[in-house]
Amino acid sequence: MNAYQPQPAEQRFILCEVLQAPQQLTALPAHADFDVDLLVQVTDEAGKFVGEVIAPLNREGDEVGAQWEAGAVTMPPGFRDAYQAFWQAGWPSLACATEDGGQGLPAALEAMLYENLSAANHGWTMAPGLLHGAYECIKHHASPELKARYLEKVATGEWLATMCLTEPQAGSDLGLVRTKATPEGGAAAANGVPGRLLTTTRAARDTPRSCGGAGRVVPVTEASGASRNRAASA
Repeated sequence: MNAYQPQPAEQRFILCEVLQAPQQLTALPAHADFDVDLLVQVTDEAGKFVGEVIAPLNREGDEVGAQWEAGAVTMPPGFRDAYQAFWQAGWPSLACATEDGGQGLPAALEAMLYENLSAANHGWTMAPGLLHGAYECIKHHASPELKARYLEKVATGEWLATMCLTEPQAGSDLGLVRTKATPEGGAAAANGVPGRLLTTTRAARDTPRSCGGAGRVVPVTEASGASRNRAASA
Protein backbone atom coordinates (compact mmCIF):
# COMPACT_ATOMS: atom_id res chain seq x y z
CA MET A 1 0.00 0.00 0.00
CA ASN A 2 1.19 3.48 -0.83
CA ALA A 3 1.78 5.43 2.37
CA TYR A 4 1.34 8.74 0.58
CA GLN A 5 -1.49 10.89 1.86
CA PRO A 6 -2.35 14.32 0.42
CA GLN A 7 -1.87 17.35 2.65
CA PRO A 8 -4.63 19.82 1.72
CA ALA A 9 -3.65 22.29 4.44
CA GLU A 10 -0.15 22.58 3.02
CA GLN A 11 -1.53 23.06 -0.47
CA ARG A 12 -3.81 25.82 0.78
CA PHE A 13 -0.85 27.51 2.44
CA ILE A 14 0.90 27.69 -0.93
CA LEU A 15 -2.23 28.85 -2.72
CA CYS A 16 -3.40 31.40 -0.17
CA GLU A 17 -0.34 32.65 1.67
CA VAL A 18 2.38 32.33 -0.96
CA LEU A 19 0.55 32.81 -4.25
CA GLN A 20 -2.36 34.92 -2.95
CA ALA A 21 -4.54 32.85 -5.27
CA PRO A 22 -7.97 33.95 -3.96
CA GLN A 23 -7.18 37.61 -4.54
CA GLN A 24 -5.64 36.91 -7.93
CA LEU A 25 -8.54 34.75 -9.07
CA THR A 26 -11.40 36.98 -7.94
CA ALA A 27 -9.88 39.81 -9.96
CA LEU A 28 -10.68 37.77 -13.08
CA PRO A 29 -14.25 38.02 -14.40
CA ALA A 30 -14.50 34.26 -14.89
CA HIS A 31 -13.78 33.63 -11.20
CA ALA A 32 -15.27 36.69 -9.54
CA ASP A 33 -17.42 34.47 -7.28
CA PHE A 34 -14.54 32.24 -6.18
CA ASP A 35 -13.92 32.19 -2.42
CA VAL A 36 -11.74 30.50 0.17
CA ASP A 37 -14.59 28.29 1.39
CA LEU A 38 -14.82 26.70 -2.04
CA LEU A 39 -11.05 26.27 -2.16
CA VAL A 40 -11.12 24.50 1.21
CA GLN A 41 -13.96 22.22 0.17
CA VAL A 42 -12.35 21.18 -3.12
CA THR A 43 -8.87 20.58 -1.74
CA ASP A 44 -10.21 18.64 1.26
CA GLU A 45 -12.43 16.41 -0.85
CA ALA A 46 -9.73 15.88 -3.47
CA GLY A 47 -7.28 14.85 -0.76
CA LYS A 48 -9.81 12.47 0.77
CA PHE A 49 -10.63 10.82 -2.55
CA VAL A 50 -7.01 10.39 -3.57
CA GLY A 51 -5.92 9.16 -0.17
CA GLU A 52 -8.75 6.67 0.28
CA VAL A 53 -9.34 5.45 -3.28
CA ILE A 54 -6.30 6.01 -5.49
CA ALA A 55 -3.28 5.67 -3.20
CA PRO A 56 -4.18 2.16 -1.92
CA LEU A 57 -4.09 0.83 -5.51
CA ASN A 58 -0.50 1.86 -6.14
CA ARG A 59 1.31 -1.25 -4.89
CA GLU A 60 -0.94 -3.78 -6.56
CA GLY A 61 -0.85 -1.74 -9.74
CA ASP A 62 2.93 -1.95 -9.67
CA GLU A 63 3.15 -5.63 -8.76
CA VAL A 64 0.32 -6.92 -10.97
CA GLY A 65 0.41 -4.34 -13.73
CA ALA A 66 -1.66 -4.22 -16.89
CA GLN A 67 -2.07 -7.64 -18.52
CA TRP A 68 -2.27 -8.29 -22.27
CA GLU A 69 -4.14 -11.44 -23.21
CA ALA A 70 -6.16 -12.53 -26.24
CA GLY A 71 -5.99 -9.09 -27.79
CA ALA A 72 -7.29 -7.24 -24.75
CA VAL A 73 -5.75 -5.28 -21.91
CA THR A 74 -6.89 -5.94 -18.35
CA MET A 75 -5.99 -3.26 -15.86
CA PRO A 76 -4.80 -4.07 -12.32
CA PRO A 77 -7.48 -4.87 -9.72
CA GLY A 78 -9.41 -1.82 -8.62
CA PHE A 79 -8.23 0.51 -11.38
CA ARG A 80 -11.45 0.46 -13.38
CA ASP A 81 -13.73 0.94 -10.38
CA ALA A 82 -11.55 3.81 -9.18
CA TYR A 83 -11.83 5.52 -12.54
CA GLN A 84 -15.60 5.09 -12.61
CA ALA A 85 -15.79 6.76 -9.19
CA PHE A 86 -13.37 9.47 -10.33
CA TRP A 87 -15.28 10.67 -13.37
CA GLN A 88 -18.73 10.18 -11.88
CA ALA A 89 -17.73 12.41 -8.95
CA GLY A 90 -16.85 15.15 -11.42
CA TRP A 91 -13.11 15.35 -10.83
CA PRO A 92 -12.01 15.41 -14.50
CA SER A 93 -14.32 18.34 -15.21
CA LEU A 94 -13.03 20.72 -12.53
CA ALA A 95 -11.50 23.32 -14.85
CA CYS A 96 -13.56 22.66 -17.99
CA ALA A 97 -16.09 25.25 -19.13
CA THR A 98 -19.59 24.89 -17.76
CA GLU A 99 -21.09 25.00 -21.25
CA ASP A 100 -19.08 21.87 -22.04
CA GLY A 101 -20.26 19.97 -18.98
CA GLY A 102 -17.47 21.16 -16.72
CA GLN A 103 -17.46 23.04 -13.42
CA GLY A 104 -15.60 26.13 -14.56
CA LEU A 105 -13.26 26.20 -11.56
CA PRO A 106 -9.73 27.65 -11.64
CA ALA A 107 -7.00 25.55 -13.23
CA ALA A 108 -5.01 25.97 -10.01
CA LEU A 109 -7.40 23.56 -8.28
CA GLU A 110 -6.99 21.04 -11.08
CA ALA A 111 -3.21 21.35 -10.64
CA MET A 112 -3.57 20.54 -6.94
CA LEU A 113 -5.71 17.52 -7.77
CA TYR A 114 -3.20 16.12 -10.25
CA GLU A 115 -0.30 16.76 -7.90
CA ASN A 116 -2.08 14.49 -5.42
CA LEU A 117 -2.93 11.89 -8.04
CA SER A 118 0.57 11.69 -9.49
CA ALA A 119 2.18 11.38 -6.09
CA ALA A 120 -0.30 8.74 -4.93
CA ASN A 121 -0.41 6.52 -8.01
CA HIS A 122 1.27 7.72 -11.17
CA GLY A 123 0.41 4.58 -13.12
CA TRP A 124 -3.32 5.09 -12.57
CA THR A 125 -3.03 8.82 -13.23
CA MET A 126 -1.72 8.19 -16.73
CA ALA A 127 -5.27 7.24 -17.74
CA PRO A 128 -6.92 10.64 -17.12
CA GLY A 129 -3.68 12.58 -17.53
CA LEU A 130 -4.33 13.38 -21.20
CA LEU A 131 -7.91 14.54 -20.74
CA HIS A 132 -7.17 18.23 -20.27
CA GLY A 133 -4.99 18.45 -23.38
CA ALA A 134 -7.52 16.52 -25.46
CA TYR A 135 -10.31 18.76 -24.17
CA GLU A 136 -8.41 21.94 -25.09
CA CYS A 137 -7.52 20.58 -28.52
CA ILE A 138 -11.12 19.67 -29.34
CA LYS A 139 -12.54 22.88 -27.85
CA HIS A 140 -10.28 25.22 -29.78
CA HIS A 141 -9.56 23.35 -32.99
CA ALA A 142 -12.23 20.74 -33.74
CA SER A 143 -15.05 21.14 -36.23
CA PRO A 144 -18.57 21.70 -34.88
CA GLU A 145 -19.40 18.08 -35.70
CA LEU A 146 -16.47 16.73 -33.70
CA LYS A 147 -17.24 19.06 -30.81
CA ALA A 148 -20.82 17.87 -30.71
CA ARG A 149 -19.69 14.26 -30.58
CA TYR A 150 -16.67 14.39 -28.27
CA LEU A 151 -16.33 17.62 -26.29
CA GLU A 152 -18.70 16.97 -23.39
CA LYS A 153 -17.67 13.31 -23.12
CA VAL A 154 -14.01 14.28 -22.80
CA ALA A 155 -14.72 17.27 -20.53
CA THR A 156 -16.55 15.11 -18.02
CA GLY A 157 -14.11 12.22 -18.30
CA GLU A 158 -16.80 9.77 -19.36
CA TRP A 159 -14.58 9.12 -22.37
CA LEU A 160 -10.80 9.03 -22.16
CA ALA A 161 -8.19 10.12 -24.66
CA THR A 162 -5.15 8.17 -25.74
CA MET A 163 -1.82 9.14 -27.23
CA CYS A 164 -0.24 6.73 -29.68
CA LEU A 165 3.14 7.94 -30.86
CA THR A 166 5.14 4.91 -31.84
CA GLU A 167 5.37 2.31 -34.62
CA PRO A 168 6.19 -1.42 -34.51
CA GLN A 169 9.85 -0.96 -35.43
CA ALA A 170 10.37 1.90 -32.95
CA GLY A 171 8.98 0.98 -29.55
CA SER A 172 10.20 3.60 -27.10
CA ASP A 173 12.92 4.79 -29.51
CA LEU A 174 10.85 7.49 -31.19
CA GLY A 175 13.80 8.48 -33.35
CA LEU A 176 13.02 5.41 -35.47
CA VAL A 177 9.46 6.53 -36.26
CA ARG A 178 9.04 6.97 -40.02
CA THR A 179 5.74 8.83 -40.11
CA LYS A 180 5.92 12.56 -40.70
CA ALA A 181 3.35 15.21 -41.51
CA THR A 182 3.98 18.21 -43.73
CA PRO A 183 1.68 21.18 -44.43
CA GLU A 184 -0.08 21.05 -47.79
CA GLY A 185 -2.54 23.79 -48.64
CA GLY A 186 -3.85 24.31 -45.13
CA ALA A 187 -4.04 20.59 -44.37
CA ALA A 188 -1.49 18.03 -43.28
CA ALA A 189 -0.11 15.15 -45.29
CA ALA A 190 1.10 12.06 -43.43
CA ASN A 191 3.94 10.43 -45.37
CA GLY A 192 2.85 12.45 -48.38
CA VAL A 193 -0.78 11.39 -48.06
CA PRO A 194 -3.13 14.40 -47.84
CA GLY A 195 -5.69 13.95 -45.13
CA ARG A 196 -6.25 14.44 -41.45
CA LEU A 197 -5.65 12.56 -38.27
CA LEU A 198 -8.65 11.30 -36.38
CA THR A 199 -8.64 10.47 -32.69
CA THR A 200 -11.41 8.28 -31.35
CA THR A 201 -12.30 7.34 -27.82
CA ARG A 202 -14.59 4.73 -26.37
CA ALA A 203 -16.95 5.27 -23.49
CA ALA A 204 -15.59 4.26 -20.10
CA ARG A 205 -18.75 2.46 -19.19
CA ASP A 206 -18.43 0.24 -22.27
CA THR A 207 -14.94 -1.07 -21.53
CA PRO A 208 -15.31 -3.43 -18.57
CA ARG A 209 -11.78 -4.81 -18.94
CA SER A 210 -10.03 -1.48 -19.19
CA CYS A 211 -9.31 1.37 -16.82
CA GLY A 212 -11.59 3.68 -18.70
CA GLY A 213 -11.42 3.92 -22.46
CA ALA A 214 -9.33 3.37 -25.52
CA GLY A 215 -8.67 5.03 -28.81
CA ARG A 216 -6.60 5.13 -31.92
CA VAL A 217 -5.02 7.73 -34.15
CA VAL A 218 -5.10 6.89 -37.84
CA PRO A 219 -4.70 8.71 -41.15
CA VAL A 220 -8.21 8.60 -42.59
CA THR A 221 -7.04 8.85 -46.19
CA GLU A 222 -4.14 7.19 -47.92
CA ALA A 223 -2.78 6.90 -51.43
CA SER A 224 -2.01 3.73 -53.31
CA GLY A 225 1.43 2.48 -52.37
CA ALA A 226 1.79 4.74 -49.33
CA SER A 227 2.50 3.09 -46.04
CA ARG A 228 -0.26 3.02 -43.48
CA ASN A 229 0.86 3.99 -39.99
CA ARG A 230 -1.65 2.97 -37.38
CA ALA A 231 -1.40 3.04 -33.64
CA ALA A 232 -4.06 1.40 -31.52
CA SER A 233 -4.69 0.43 -27.94
CA ALA A 234 -7.17 -2.12 -26.70
